Amino acid sequence: MSDEAFEFVVVLPDAALADEATTLVGFERRYARLKKDLVLLADPAALETWAKREYGAVPPIVSRVQQRCPLFALEGDVGNGKTAFARCAASRLCADLNKDGNLYALSTRVRGSGRVGEASTRINAAFERVVADLGKNRFGFLLIDEADSLVTSRGEEHSHLEDKVAVNTIIQKVDDLRRHGGRLVVFLATNRIATLDAAVLRRAAAVETFARPDENERRELLAQDLTGLGITATTLDAAVARSGAHNGSPGYTFSDLRTRVLPRILASAFPDRKIADEDVLGALNDVKPSPVVR
Repeated sequence: MSDEAFEFVVVLPDAALADEATTLVGFERRYARLKKDLVLLADPAALETWAKREYGAVPPIVSRVQQRCPLFALEGDVGNGKTAFARCAASRLCADLNKDGNLYALSTRVRGSGRVGEASTRINAAFERVVADLGKNRFGFLLIDEADSLVTSRGEEHSHLEDKVAVNTIIQKVDDLRRHGGRLVVFLATNRIATLDAAVLRRAAAVETFARPDENERRELLAQDLTGLGITATTLDAAVARSGAHNGSPGYTFSDLRTRVLPRILASAFPDRKIADEDVLGALNDVKPSPVVR
């Protein structure tokens, strides 16, 4: 299977992803919340060892939990870190379990040109490539970004036959994940979770919501990224307040702040002078938040 099926393939654990995780506001909280679910699925031997130690046998609850699909849905508005979290969480889990692995980002090109059977053939081939790379000891993480473009509800009026066949193929492949003993995990990332097929969502071990940053998260991000500039606490407070939801504005996403507001702040001063407090507040006046994706 050609790597054309994937946007990228990364060998895990990855040092660059470990560094990136330190810059993601809220990463540690989210990872701690999902880590136990990930470990329960990705390390079934440890779960059985725990059960035998505590109960002298493996009670039914353990087998029931182990039957879940290692599928995690990440949903929320555009620009709030779903994809970045999936990448960093996959790398962190491999590091925590002292395992090698690969992260694959499925390309939307697997949909093909709409010819009968093309999408299902490509999806099958992509999963086969991931499974083949697992071997006996490696872990595999498959990221399906913009999942609403690939696993849209089969009940939608505009859903074509080929789209329905592709969704059926995804469901079959997700069901097959169980036979790999938790060593193959799938992340579905979407900003339109209501459009995903219900049968896919029912199989998710957990659904993590990525909302626009709250006051504490905005403060953490701005304090982190404006460190060393001499920005006053009063200006930081004003920036935190101004970047939240108010007067019909939905508030800024994480991406808005880092990819649009911060460059505007820097451009206001470069190359003539230092960054001033008014540059921070001026950028927030000039740059508007991204609209909410419905």
